[in-house]
Amino acid sequence: MKKLPMHSPDLTQQNLEKIRAAFPNCVTEARDAQGNLKLAIDFDLLKQELADSIVEGPQERYRLDWPGKREAMLTANAPIAKTLRPARDESVDFDETENLFIEGDNLEALKLLQESYLGKVKMIYIDPPYNTGKDFVYEDDFAESTKEFLSRSNQIDIEGNRLVANPESKGRFHSDWLSMMLPRLRLAKSLLAFDGIICISIDDSELKNLYKICDEVFGEKNFIACMYWQSKSGGGHDEKTIVKENEYILVYTQEKDRTVFGRRQIKNDSYKNEDEHCSIRGKYSLNKLDRMMRSNHYSEALNYSIDAPDGSLIWPGGEKEKSSDWNWRWSQEKFRWGIDNDFIVIRRAQNGQWAVYSKQYEFMDHTGKLVERNYPYRSLIKSSDFNTTSGGSQIRNLFDRNVFEYSKPVGLLNHIIKVSGAVGNDVVLDFFSGSSTAAHAVMQLNAEDGGNRKFIMIQLPEVTDEKSEAYKAGYKTIAEISKERIRRAGKQILEGECHEDWNKDVGFRVLKVDTSNMKDVYYNPNEISQADLLDSVDHIKPDRSSEDLLFQVLLDWGVDLTLPIRRETIHGKEVFIVDENALVACFDDNITEELVNELADLQPLRVIFRDTGFSSDSIKINATQTFKQRSPMTEVKSI
Repeated sequence: MKKLPMHSPDLTQQNLEKIRAAFPNCVTEARDAQGNLKLAIDFDLLKQELADSIVEGPQERYRLDWPGKREAMLTANAPIAKTLRPARDESVDFDETENLFIEGDNLEALKLLQESYLGKVKMIYIDPPYNTGKDFVYEDDFAESTKEFLSRSNQIDIEGNRLVANPESKGRFHSDWLSMMLPRLRLAKSLLAFDGIICISIDDSELKNLYKICDEVFGEKNFIACMYWQSKSGGGHDEKTIVKENEYILVYTQEKDRTVFGRRQIKNDSYKNEDEHCSIRGKYSLNKLDRMMRSNHYSEALNYSIDAPDGSLIWPGGEKEKSSDWNWRWSQEKFRWGIDNDFIVIRRAQNGQWAVYSKQYEFMDHTGKLVERNYPYRSLIKSSDFNTTSGGSQIRNLFDRNVFEYSKPVGLLNHIIKVSGAVGNDVVLDFFSGSSTAAHAVMQLNAEDGGNRKFIMIQLPEVTDEKSEAYKAGYKTIAEISKERIRRAGKQILEGECHEDWNKDVGFRVLKVDTSNMKDVYYNPNEISQADLLDSVDHIKPDRSSEDLLFQVLLDWGVDLTLPIRRETIHGKEVFIVDENALVACFDDNITEELVNELADLQPLRVIFRDTGFSSDSIKINATQTFKQRSPMTEVKSI
């Protein structure tokens, strides 16, 4: 029976497999530092295959470099032996909700989501540290060798990543920020759907560097726009140079040619006339059918007379006779179609002369085709629409005090989600979630339009300042504020008007990044001594619950973390059934043949047991055969 790896995917190995698929002759076997055989790239052969495409040595090239970039790439690719542990008591509607709140380092969280959400996220919005010299950046420890990093990633050293101040006086000011962003953007890219987009808020401090790093990660061809948000207006009278009242939102796509963006509805008061076609065509406005022509655009075919109700002739331009200065906009054939289908109005104008008009309906064009009159969004976002002041007011209204500084306004996030085209059941991810404005916006937008978008928020439990309003109110970390904001916003939204098609999901499952559920012996069995052998028979940590184990299995197997989970007792054992047949898990001891038979009759896609949980070795050996006979499609594994 095969074992699950119980760690995040090794992206370096995945890249190796891609090269192996394209150039199988360039992948060979070599020994590592411990003398073990492993797959490796023969770069000499790969160079021969690529021939003229190789750039080597000091040759000039176009690229973005900084001290620490190689280590940042290593950080993105290296696996980690960590997990997500459920926290039911901090969740809302844990068993029913399809939303997630992940508490922990976003780099580790993004790695853990790679299997379950690969290519499934429609929109990513992030508001990372702007690197103003006064805020913090994530410190991913690069002051170590590759071997040391890999060891730390697999929990030999369990010291986590941490936030550190990044003053401008520091020699690595820009380098630290870039090293923080690169691995996170690379991991985020793999989560984006083929038609997904990412929107990143930033100010002047790192705008030019963000452009370059996004071009490298997402491809310059997938750049869409730099949205200009006038975040505030007025003030700044003491500024010595120029008052800055704007921020930026960079927009990139996974695949530009396959991405469908949202469109905006514009209320047009000109549609005010009604007729018997209103129920289908909507209201209409009138447009003059004639137009003045320049001599080089005149068309003889469009200069014809129309019969007036009193029998007189109407020429374009209201002329009494034919003139080469005017044309009708429609041909004679189309004009006859307009008369027959009630698209033409002939009446006297204010000057008393006969005039001809075409009807432009709200929902039907001049060919009789039903249309939705909408328009692309624009890159300029005005402070009169959304501003930083409104963001702060929304927090104060929810908490009765200012528990979070510089929160983005809900309307802005609502607007960006609309721009992204996220609809229906699409997933919205924010891995610098702060106070979770994005989650608030997702729920608000769903309540308005009946969508059932899902959110994934990721936030580090960053400690609040003891002097802050948040700390005095009992919120010791930013993550606590974030979770409470979602609870309060959800309750407030449900008290207002809600679209009848909305499923009213304002819940969220809280999952916390933690060390692996497995002891070190699970990952390094060769390092256990004979004296410690008996203590290492059970390689699962004693403080972990069956639900903890279940979620690490979901991560490793790439199963959606919001699927419904049902607990049942079968033959006296606790059994988890995920989404009816997606996965069945039993981590109890003394598993019997009768239980194995009954689980096989459920015909799940996957089944997982505790490796030491079988009542005998023979039952463990026969379990795989039992499933082959009774449920041949089931994948059977153990931990």
